Amino acid sequence: MQNTVRSSWHGEDINNLMGKHGSFIKRLTDIVLSSLALILSSPVLLIAVIAIKLDSKGSAFFIQERTGLNGKPFRMIKLRGMIEGAEFLGPDFTQKDDPRLTRVGRILRRTSIDELPQAINVLLGDMSIVGPRPELTKITDQFTNEQREVFNFKPGITGISQINGRQSLTPEVRVDMEIAYYHKATFWSDLRIILRTPKVVITNEGNI
Repeated sequence: MQNTVRSSWHGEDINNLMGKHGSFIKRLTDIVLSSLALILSSPVLLIAVIAIKLDSKGSAFFIQERTGLNGKPFRMIKLRGMIEGAEFLGPDFTQKDDPRLTRVGRILRRTSIDELPQAINVLLGDMSIVGPRPELTKITDQFTNEQREVFNFKPGITGISQINGRQSLTPEVRVDMEIAYYHKATFWSDLRIILRTPKVVITNEGNI
């Protein structure tokens, strides 16, 4: 009987705690996967950096303030896909057929290569591999108390909204979806999101 109880508890622990925010396994998974991503993608990142510098003036990287865990802002790192000073020439987020995108930037956005440096944010602990989409602080400043529940979870490179509509979703729909998912997320449900992400990237589903 005791073995049965121990076995049952262990199964529940593995299934329910591995994917939870703050769990050791989730953090370890983040470190391992982000390290591998940076190592394996380093040739692609090097080529992308050179292409950006040759295509337009300015830094190869773009750093933007986003809202993270517990509502605290952090500096998210991306490869620059727009002309220098684009934030002063239009909205902070990319529009469809945005004229501020550079030639290289269009390729980076289409392939999501511009998001690879976010693995650095994962290593720093600002982000997770799987989590809510990190929103601009000026958007999250308008969140209701109910929507602010999403701040209980560390933002991710990919996540439930990133594989179910991405930028085609409104912030309201996206946040509702994320709160509902991350309250009951497990290691296995996060793993399914990771495995589905390449197909979404390749098909460019929901991207602008």
